[in-house]
Amino acid sequence: MIMKQFKLCSDCYLISSELIESTLVKKQISIFYLSWWDNKSWCDICDSGLTFTSDCQKYCAKCFIFYVGCRYCLTTNILFGPMDQSQCKKCKRISPINSGLDDFLFNNNLVVCNGLDYLKLAEFENIVKNINKYFIQREILESIFKEKKQAKQNKWIPYSQFKDVKEMTKGGYGIIYKATWSNNKKNKNETVILKRFENSKNIGKYFLNELKSCDHCFKDKGCHIIETYGFTKDPELEDYILVMEYATGGDLHKHLQKDFASITWNKEKLRILHQISIGLKTIHNKKFIHRDFHSGNILFDPKGNRVFNDDWEIGDLGLSQAVNSKSSNNEVYGVIPYIAPEIFRGSEFSKEADIYSFGMVMWELTTGCKPFDNVKHDHHLIYKILDGERPKITEDTPECYANLMKSCWDADPKKRP
Repeated sequence: MIMKQFKLCSDCYLISSELIESTLVKKQISIFYLSWWDNKSWCDICDSGLTFTSDCQKYCAKCFIFYVGCRYCLTTNILFGPMDQSQCKKCKRISPINSGLDDFLFNNNLVVCNGLDYLKLAEFENIVKNINKYFIQREILESIFKEKKQAKQNKWIPYSQFKDVKEMTKGGYGIIYKATWSNNKKNKNETVILKRFENSKNIGKYFLNELKSCDHCFKDKGCHIIETYGFTKDPELEDYILVMEYATGGDLHKHLQKDFASITWNKEKLRILHQISIGLKTIHNKKFIHRDFHSGNILFDPKGNRVFNDDWEIGDLGLSQAVNSKSSNNEVYGVIPYIAPEIFRGSEFSKEADIYSFGMVMWELTTGCKPFDNVKHDHHLIYKILDGERPKITEDTPECYANLMKSCWDADPKKRP
């Protein structure tokens, strides 16, 4: 249904706008047509390079604007929002849109930038009405958006860009691989982690949850959270895969086992705690909780000088969720020694539960061992934790440190810092 049609002047090309029904989101979306000579290769909103999916189709991965042209009469259409086909205004031919992005993104608001706000129909029509014949294309497009600042976006990465894919380990929800990523924006090969979610052909909840958590929680390289670069799909198994930063130094537990004798209070232990506390605070400030915080999910990324120029980062946000989310089946996740006692009593995971886990990581830094490492992790240990048993504090632990640690694992969540 055409809502509005107009000419700039009798000597200009026909420009029009309309509402059409998206086959993906099943609702009306705005579409804005421009003339055939718009053949630039960068986005009119953010100046990023456009991704070409064919000789007549291109899109901006940041703004998620499609630039679709008809190969027969060279008319260019700019589409605001998801579609799976485009119809030429002149010759009426219909062409499919191959965006390389799966339709589940739109249902979960993952691709549309958080900083962008699409105008309502009335505002959009008002802009169109006021365009004069001396229009500047960029100004028209910029006026479609209230905010032009771009948020970091998880992007689709073709599976063909990965080589030397080697399996590292299997987890509860998938398989971890190490791979070389070529043809990335840095124009160099980079070692990355591929986290494949098994049986995720129909978009499993664990894949979606981790993708959303990473999208919400990662701020920048200084936030001490493992970066997720984007996602891809296994062309054979059709499983979805997260593409993540590779921390070459391994996890905290392995680091402590290997180098515990050389890790001192003033040079490393407090710095490790400071960095991971920044990461945990970032997650909590985003109104998320980690729910599986332990030394195996704290990763080391050396960047040169070991003492002053390295990073400790929090990874595995697969179990993270928004603070106000409720578990659908009262599932208890995680590693028993790091789980707060109230969780075993049926309470929901909370920021305070993450702080309890943080206290256990503090204890691990004093001993080099995981808490309760000498006993079976079964229901007997759970009963002991519920009765108030905690790991024994070593005599060489500074008093101020011990007091903070004990407050973190206090049985009363309200008394935790």
